[in-house]
Amino acid sequence: MSSGIAPTPKPPYYAVIFTSVRTDKDFAGYDAMGAKMAELAAEQPGFLGMESVRDGLGITVSYWESLEAIAAWKRNAEHRVAQKLGNAEWYAAYRLRICKVERDYGTADSDL
Repeated sequence: MSSGIAPTPKPPYYAVIFTSVRTDKDFAGYDAMGAKMAELAAEQPGFLGMESVRDGLGITVSYWESLEAIAAWKRNAEHRVAQKLGNAEWYAAYRLRICKVERDYGTADSDL
């Protein structure tokens, strides 16, 4: 997934926050599917970037230009397969939140 802080444009834009707890099952294919989904998301119209971390609890934040772009990503056929596998095999619990980013600040973009 992401290796650092995603550079994003000036707000407004949207953040999709996916928080998850994995099952105790074997995670065969999980890492490969995660990498594939990150690559596929990056190809979608309206995708702005992604940040992800897992230390027991997993949190992935993806950034999008619009609610329409988020809805199109949710409907993507390959993404739908990953969603079904996540529900059936990989996640004991998850929560997805969609937020409008109205303010964004931090160190200079050149520092990212």
